Amino acid sequence: MGEILIGRGSRKGRAMEKALCYGALAIAALMLLIFLLDLVAGVPFGGGPFITVDVFGLLASALVVYLSWNAAREAK
Repeated sequence: MGEILIGRGSRKGRAMEKALCYGALAIAALMLLIFLLDLVAGVPFGGGPFITVDVFGLLASALVVYLSWNAAREAK
């Protein structure tokens, strides 16, 4: 009753590693773009009082982009 059924199209092994790396890379790149846009233009969150949050968000997103890119290179 508590079984989890895995379909034929599920990914295993290296394919799953690559998919997770590229997924993390895409989300981190999107977050990097949002924090940069907020810092420079003040759009979507209004910039102003949250400059420190934007800077730390940029640094964290850049770190995740680098780590996921590096992991994706090693997964090949």
